[in-house]
Amino acid sequence: MLATPVIAVFDVGKTNKKLFLFDKHYKIVYERSARFIETEDENGFPCENLESLKQSVFDALHEIEGKEEFDVKAINFTTYGASFVYIGEDGEPVAPLYNYLKPYSPELLKQFYSTYGGEEKFSEEASSPVLGNLNSGMQLYRMKYEQPEVYAKIKYALHLPQYMSYLITGQVFADITSIGCHTNLWNFTTNDYHEWVYKEGVIEKLPPIVASNFTVPSNFNKEIKVGVGLHDSSAALIPYLSSIHTPFALISTGTWCITLNPFNDTPLTSQDLQMDCLRYMQFKGKPVKASRIFAGNEHEEQVKRIAEHFNQSPLKYRTMPFNAEVMETLQQKVDTPAQTVSDALIKQSAFPSRELGIFDTDEEAYHQLMQDIINQQFASTNLVLRGSEVSRIFVDGGFSKNDIYMNLLAAAFAGKEVFAASVAQATALGTALAMHDSWNNQPIPKDLIELKYFADHEVIS
Repeated sequence: MLATPVIAVFDVGKTNKKLFLFDKHYKIVYERSARFIETEDENGFPCENLESLKQSVFDALHEIEGKEEFDVKAINFTTYGASFVYIGEDGEPVAPLYNYLKPYSPELLKQFYSTYGGEEKFSEEASSPVLGNLNSGMQLYRMKYEQPEVYAKIKYALHLPQYMSYLITGQVFADITSIGCHTNLWNFTTNDYHEWVYKEGVIEKLPPIVASNFTVPSNFNKEIKVGVGLHDSSAALIPYLSSIHTPFALISTGTWCITLNPFNDTPLTSQDLQMDCLRYMQFKGKPVKASRIFAGNEHEEQVKRIAEHFNQSPLKYRTMPFNAEVMETLQQKVDTPAQTVSDALIKQSAFPSRELGIFDTDEEAYHQLMQDIINQQFASTNLVLRGSEVSRIFVDGGFSKNDIYMNLLAAAFAGKEVFAASVAQATALGTALAMHDSWNNQPIPKDLIELKYFADHEVIS
């Protein structure tokens, strides 16, 4: 039997580390998952276990090399962002992979922004709010001033996807999807590294930028082409960009609900930044405007509150169907604020301040929770729709399976086509698609995304 040609994709999240093999039709034919115990940095703060991650990559490659049913043609990587690995002259890490949640020195933050134009001006240029270590370039700035001895040992600073590629190629590169995502490294106005990167000498620590579809041979088999890796948010957008050719926005739902508009290249305003908007680069080097709300987290907390108040199981609300009559009742009895953009609305919906005693049933309470979240979602999504001709909105992740969320979203955006979208392992799939031309002579399948249409006129009669 002939071996199946495949591409191997390592998908590294904060919690789960996965390996997928995709065939030429981008069907998953093999999957492996691992979880590591975190280690600690010099201050006792949790951080990624680089040695375990490295060993896992080699173990996985050794395992699939022994599987005669697969013929690995290509390898690529995708990981979470704001993650730098610092390697020295010998190619080994000289410092931990610091956790982006680690607190940042307020004094050093003040020093940086006062030197380079102030928070508002700099944030507009870098297309990101002030996020401390989550602006990964600030990690390099911190090391230069707080750990100069370690900083001096750094030959290259590699974002995590590029470090993983380096492990099996021995070559160092930078990728625009990692550089262009809230790093403070990139100036979206000049389309170049920000001036501070040059003035502080940080540019000397950064390898050359290559295209996201650039490949090099692996060290262990020169026939296998290896990609340079992708930031996970950029990778998850690729299946949509590959399959859909009319302007669209994607609402990616989970703990955060992030609206991504790859067809909006307008600069961020100071108001956008105050509302938690940012921009990052998609895999072809074009800016993607994004807004976000903490709605998945709020939904989880408020479902617990509703379930406890009405003595129900929280699991009940996972499959609760949309009820138009309940919505009509709520419109008569509940004061719902207008869907206007405000800092308060973006940060939190109206529901946490509502008294549950005003609802006759838990069904009413849950429908109102979803209406309040949709008001918040409407305001947030509109921040990135302005200035573009988007006619379609796709929703993936947890809320795409929520019948009430989807119906209310379709009603809120009555002038647009709203779809629930389902893509199996979108981040890993997008990472594979970025290398399509390097290993796959088949056309990209047209059925990568499953869609369910929600029409506004079917929502509330």
